[in-house]
Amino acid sequence: MITRRLILAGAAALTFAGSASAEDWKTKYPEITFAAIPAENGSGVTERYGPFINYLSKELGVKVTLRVANDYAALIEGQRAGNIHIGYYGPASFARARLTGVKTDAFVIDVNSDGSKGYYSVFYVLAKSPYQKIEDLKGKNLGLVDPNSTSGNNMPRFKLNALGIDPDAYFSKVVFTGSHENAVLALAQGTVDVAANWWNADDDSNLTRMLNKGMVKSSDGTVMKKEDFRIIVKSDLIINSPYAYLGDLPEDMKAAIKKAFLEAATKDPEAFKKLSDGKNKPWEPIANDDYNKTIELIKFVDGLRKKAS
Repeated sequence: MITRRLILAGAAALTFAGSASAEDWKTKYPEITFAAIPAENGSGVTERYGPFINYLSKELGVKVTLRVANDYAALIEGQRAGNIHIGYYGPASFARARLTGVKTDAFVIDVNSDGSKGYYSVFYVLAKSPYQKIEDLKGKNLGLVDPNSTSGNNMPRFKLNALGIDPDAYFSKVVFTGSHENAVLALAQGTVDVAANWWNADDDSNLTRMLNKGMVKSSDGTVMKKEDFRIIVKSDLIINSPYAYLGDLPEDMKAAIKKAFLEAATKDPEAFKKLSDGKNKPWEPIANDDYNKTIELIKFVDGLRKKAS
């Protein structure tokens, strides 16, 4: 016979089991590491993510430590080793991680202010330069970002190939600057003649974010404006960047992480806004399969480089 006492006892047991499960993962993971690709310099990443890391620690009930990856590969290898529990990837670096066997799963994606989930790779030149199209830059210096950057290397090489250009033969020098900010600074200082970078919209790009901070100066020290730069090439749409956690983390832990991200814009709007200078809408769920086209992109670019060598 089922009595009220048995029902209450069963409910209590389920509640206890749920709380015990949560405590189990927190006991195993009293501290977790979050890492982001170096889209900005180290201090910029720390300033941008600091408030969100505090929010995440509070929501999860465990200490969350921010790690600024030295380069894109450092995030991939950190997750491969199990030292980075949550990572903010670029699309190509996430695809590279998946392609090379890293057990990492995308769970949320950046969403632009208009609700879209994509961005572009662009080639910038200085507005005062004579360069109006990519064909004007033969024998000049090209600034890329990182071998695993989508908008800073993979998509630019894909786009150049479509134009019949092998960058390593066409340009006098191809320079990896290490970050999107460094690529802009190299162009501003005259180290390179054309630079690849990411671009969401006319008022939302790495360039506009840097200009808003007064970070970009010409070789004579003059603070530069948006009008001092010109876009000469724009790529096809690229899927936005994912956040990804280790695939072998406990399921209830992954659920808690995903929930914290999806609720961040409501629970801590200031910390959330700081991540994109108030440009992005709340994160939305995403899956690994959504990056299959990006995996095909990096396979294609790998093939180009093998042919060139």
